[in-house]
Amino acid sequence: MDTDAQGELLAAARRGDGRAFDALTAPHRRGLLAHCYRMLGSVADADDAVQEALVRAWKYLPGYEARAALRSWLFSIATRQCLDMLEKRPPRRFPSMDEGAPSDPSRPPSAAVLDPVWLEPLADARWCEGPADETDGPEATVTRRQSVAVAFLAALQTLPATQRAALLLHDVAGWASAEIAEALETTPTAVNSALQRARGALDARAPAWERVPPLGSSVETEALSRYLRAWNTGDPGALASVLRADAVLAMPPVPDWYAGREAIRALFEGFIRGLGTQLIAAPATNGQPAFASYHPDPQDPTRLLLDGLQVLHLDGDGAVVSVLVFLGPEAALAQGLPAAREA
Repeated sequence: MDTDAQGELLAAARRGDGRAFDALTAPHRRGLLAHCYRMLGSVADADDAVQEALVRAWKYLPGYEARAALRSWLFSIATRQCLDMLEKRPPRRFPSMDEGAPSDPSRPPSAAVLDPVWLEPLADARWCEGPADETDGPEATVTRRQSVAVAFLAALQTLPATQRAALLLHDVAGWASAEIAEALETTPTAVNSALQRARGALDARAPAWERVPPLGSSVETEALSRYLRAWNTGDPGALASVLRADAVLAMPPVPDWYAGREAIRALFEGFIRGLGTQLIAAPATNGQPAFASYHPDPQDPTRLLLDGLQVLHLDGDGAVVSVLVFLGPEAALAQGLPAAREA
């Protein structure tokens, strides 16, 4: 949007024109959603945060003096909204080593924890579809993909909220420390200190999100084909051959997590394979390859029912580092996948 067009829309919005305000903010809503999702770890909460931030922006628009770019002003409001929300609830998480020792694959999985405590997956179509432009800030394609990778998000959620905000605004949105200090109502010195602590905490968590094969590359395509074939043919050995030795598997909202290639193989052989689950390719999620999982309909053997979404993290050599099985059809339905299909 050129400067003159934005100025006309801004003037009209200040006069109370809601359609002008919608047109003015529309180019920034995708970026706002991704930012709030990184802050909150929940798609539903991020949607709420964006809507509330836009309500605040509409209310405060007469006082907006355009000293800061509109995008920065909106991001500042959205960040404050996220911080307000984080004061009222604990951070989202994944079943992982932070939750204690890994589970025994020879025992049945635990009962699901249905409270809203788990990180939620974000369909790529919600945050990165369409051509990049100036509204995307300094994020290149790879950087944007890494900034919503599940491992990175899980690590982010362990940071205090203000450190999380400072890191995202500086390292992902490209803000200067002085801009962040104004948004967070603190000093540049405090921001720099928060950034140093946040980066140290992330570096200590084995940053596996940093090296991944490009989406659609031959390395990724071959690895995913092997994984899909092993799963759908029920071959534990073939599945194990695609996994890295230190791979992990989690199945939120089940609180268990499994560590190591052999543990995942044992779980697959002992419990998962017997469910008859079949996978089909799904659109990318969190910048990572994904599969929808279907199980046989007990009332109709010719039908398969949607039961979850698997999000895979591959390392640069194509080995599967983690398998996150989001149980329940909600995440896959958000991708536009059918609730049932022929067996």
